[in-house]
Amino acid sequence: MTAFMKFLFNKNRNKKGIKMKTDIEIAKEVKLKDIDELCKELALTNYEKYGNYKAKLSLEYANNMRDDSKLVLVTATNPTPSGEGKTTLNIGLSMALNRIGKKAVSVLREPSMGPSFGRKGGAAGGGYSQVLPMDEINLHFTGDFHAITSAVNLVAAILDNHIYQGNEKNIDPKQIVWRRCVDLNDRALRNIVIGLGNRTDGVTREDKFDITVATEMMAVLCLATSIEDFKKRVAKMIVAYDYNNKPVTVDDIKATGSVCVVMKEALKPNLVQTIEHTPALIHGGPFANIAHGCNSLLATKTGLAIADYVITEAGFGADLGAEKFNDIKCRLGGLSPSACVIVTSVRSLKYHAGLGIDEISKENLPYLEKGFRNLEIHIENMRKFGENIIVAINKFESDSEEEIALLKKLTSKTGIKAIETSVFTDGGEGGIKLAEELVELCKNKNDFKYLYDTKQSIKEKIATIAREIYRAKGVVYSKKCEKDIKRIEALGYEQMPICIAKTPYSLSDDPNININEEDYEINIREIRINAGAGFLVAYTGNVLTMPGLPKDANAYKIDLDANNEIVGLF
Repeated sequence: MTAFMKFLFNKNRNKKGIKMKTDIEIAKEVKLKDIDELCKELALTNYEKYGNYKAKLSLEYANNMRDDSKLVLVTATNPTPSGEGKTTLNIGLSMALNRIGKKAVSVLREPSMGPSFGRKGGAAGGGYSQVLPMDEINLHFTGDFHAITSAVNLVAAILDNHIYQGNEKNIDPKQIVWRRCVDLNDRALRNIVIGLGNRTDGVTREDKFDITVATEMMAVLCLATSIEDFKKRVAKMIVAYDYNNKPVTVDDIKATGSVCVVMKEALKPNLVQTIEHTPALIHGGPFANIAHGCNSLLATKTGLAIADYVITEAGFGADLGAEKFNDIKCRLGGLSPSACVIVTSVRSLKYHAGLGIDEISKENLPYLEKGFRNLEIHIENMRKFGENIIVAINKFESDSEEEIALLKKLTSKTGIKAIETSVFTDGGEGGIKLAEELVELCKNKNDFKYLYDTKQSIKEKIATIAREIYRAKGVVYSKKCEKDIKRIEALGYEQMPICIAKTPYSLSDDPNININEEDYEINIREIRINAGAGFLVAYTGNVLTMPGLPKDANAYKIDLDANNEIVGLF
């Protein structure tokens, strides 16, 4: 049994070794409200039911944001390979706010089937802080990701057909940048050859696949503010360059209309409920390590129209998701968050101090104190965006009282409060103290700001993120990257925000650098233009846009039982 598998084994057992209920077992014991009842409570009338417990909401709600609603970002320290409960905390906090009489809604990304069948697992929360129906949310849900996958591959089919049918736009097959996609981890599709066979089977060329959540189509869905805006963004997406090095767009190959038809229903935010019947909007799902990591603007703005508190999240640690939430999503969407919650755990801090995954459940105060530097850096970083910050300690049963006390003491020295939570085991009840502190915090002015000015040069923006967020001493650019920058500047795209793709397991671009006390540089290998989404993506190190399945994949444990019920899904 690997160290990671031992961790998963022990995760579902208490200190006495007694097996605890799995997430799916807990989820199936909950009596859900009919979605009609939930919509009635929210005074929503314009929606479409997807079965008894899911609905798609009209886009009209996103255009009616309230001025007094509070937008709260939930982010985290760098996680362990299994994550450390950011989504679970988000859900638990929204339930806790409702318990103390506040009208709150949780706004989340949709899970990708890649991690669900891979190693990390789903993204519907855990224990007694879940969004339901968790099995459907973690798999097909309302079909949004399937629509995105189909739309991306439709563009690819039209593009290759355009070349085959005479290549009117003079496209250079060696400069095609549009990739096909699938919402699964499949390393065999990273580099492929298409068009083999007869002449009528198309033009032979090299191609690549991305996982659906890494595509620009996903980013466009998440940053569009209306159907009209979505259509304009789709039209601008670059698919290739011609023999004169001029960009060829989706609109140039006459694919815009078809894409919008495929994506029509996927644009509508999805409404579900938590384990305690708190409303949850789940829509869009870009990864934060290889994309911008935030749920859709449409869902967030819908939340701000129907609730007092909107609890949203951004993927992985604050160095990735939170920076992109602030510098990309808030900037492009005109949002201003009221507060930031940084989720951490004793386990993750010991892990980032150098303890192995099979050792982090044992008390170790020296390693906790050493690993605190990871949390301290994230606190310092988030202060560059706003003043209202609170730390949520996601308590695990293996945490000792001494460790919790030390973590609170160390955090207090930074001037930030650390609140112990137990939403995994206690649901909303386990987050009430955090909810009460958050309400008080949101009464203060946040003084929200961005990290950089988009008018700065590409290298200046990247250097600012690398220095201020990753704490690197500098940036090294590959020869290809230097050429990419010249092309971007020549085409007039240089004044866009920057989305850096890097490992989530370290502040650096090297997952093996834990505390980031080392003298290192960030390595940028290429920069791609996401003209429709409205940002540039800078790829560091060897970060991949198509993950692979691990040897001990979750897919081996998932099954249907004799009653046609899903088992083994977390």
